[in-house]
Amino acid sequence: MKSIWLKDLKEYKNQQVHLFGWVNSRRDHGKIIFIDLRDRSGLVQLVFIPQHSEIYQKADSLRLEWVIEIKGQVRERPKEMINPNQINGEIEIEVTDLKILNQAKTPPFDLSTNGYEVKEELRMKYRYLDLRRLRLKKNLEKRHKLILFIRHWLNEQDFYEVETPILTKSTPEGARDYVVPSRIHPGNFYALPQSPQQYKQLLMTAGLERYFQIARCFRDEDTRGDRQPEFSQLDLEMSFANQEDILSLIEKMIKELIEKLYPQKRIKEFPFPRLSYEEVMKKYQSDKPDLRDNPNDLNELAFAFIVDFPLFEWKKEEKRFDAVHHPFTRPQFLPKETIKDVIERIKKDPSKPLAQQYDLLLNGYEIGGGSLRIYEPELLEAIFEIMGHSKEIISQKFGHLLEAFSYGAPPHGGIALGLDRILMILENEPSIREVIAFPKTGDGVDLMMQAPSPLEKSQLKELKLKIEGK
Repeated sequence: MKSIWLKDLKEYKNQQVHLFGWVNSRRDHGKIIFIDLRDRSGLVQLVFIPQHSEIYQKADSLRLEWVIEIKGQVRERPKEMINPNQINGEIEIEVTDLKILNQAKTPPFDLSTNGYEVKEELRMKYRYLDLRRLRLKKNLEKRHKLILFIRHWLNEQDFYEVETPILTKSTPEGARDYVVPSRIHPGNFYALPQSPQQYKQLLMTAGLERYFQIARCFRDEDTRGDRQPEFSQLDLEMSFANQEDILSLIEKMIKELIEKLYPQKRIKEFPFPRLSYEEVMKKYQSDKPDLRDNPNDLNELAFAFIVDFPLFEWKKEEKRFDAVHHPFTRPQFLPKETIKDVIERIKKDPSKPLAQQYDLLLNGYEIGGGSLRIYEPELLEAIFEIMGHSKEIISQKFGHLLEAFSYGAPPHGGIALGLDRILMILENEPSIREVIAFPKTGDGVDLMMQAPSPLEKSQLKELKLKIEGK
């Protein structure tokens, strides 16, 4: 007999089966012991009767969350015992063999509820137990199916999935970097990528033309309900594409994804509206308005693209202009403008030019953003200068990219979608922590692994690092 998933038991009526799982609940009715066995796929009722005396005595010791292996006969339940609300509510297993694989301490909280009533700190400390909940297993199953759908769909559109480095270079692009000291090169540091931005542009320069990646990204910034220190995004880049090519591709993919994985959901408007930044700021005083007809309708999905963002914004504290999106964002060109014309116009008044940038909104959240990219070295260098970087810093931080573009980079652009945030909305969860297997708490701490944590003195010495104060 081979082991099978509990969800498939209906196919084995009146047959012997071999099952593994956890004790989900226990009920004693007279001399009969009933155990609900749980695996990833569902539940089934086990029946232990006194006639199988040795097995019965062993079953009498079973407690919640013990791990067991059983063999038994699949049989139909008596009509009065059928439970139509359970996946295996019409059948039960008369157990003929029982093996206890591992005992378990009493869990620190009830695993049969949805878990919202338990303090988050406790749930995060015992996340491996928290994940045994049906709700969280369902969230991870949907995450798997969503990513699988994206991979298949983009493959059909001739995209290549390419992995880019995690250990990379610290460059001024927005949020703070997480840095990693190098033992082999003392005093030098890698940075964890805030996004694969430069690498995907280099892939376009390399002639890949259509790239995507389910990318891990790292940003040392304050956390909140829809943000984590590390997160996953669909990263996508296309050569020889204009803005509308990218937007229409993404909205088509999302529409088909919703239809397949969330058929109960209703997209308010398709194609997704294209709204200008100036328009939404004037009307809603926000660049991510909730456009649903009824915000209490959990199955209504109001998507929209926000376009025509300003290229630069003034940073009061730093007394300089900074990119609204990132420095690689391509400015909008006026008719018949040359690169030289654009540079002169931007330098004259950096607050005026618009960017070929776009954000994707869903129900009041920004779930993605992208732009067409600068691919001419002289234009990119001018943008960095306007942002206040010296030629020396530009060469030091971005010389590799300017060099690459001098070898014939194609026009290109892309977008990144926040997968955690999308899943949070589609699953009607209050936080992205509910759709991530092992998230950090609101203040960026892993309570289960106790991270971040100090390094041993020997490690610091090997890395030639010293800790000054706390």
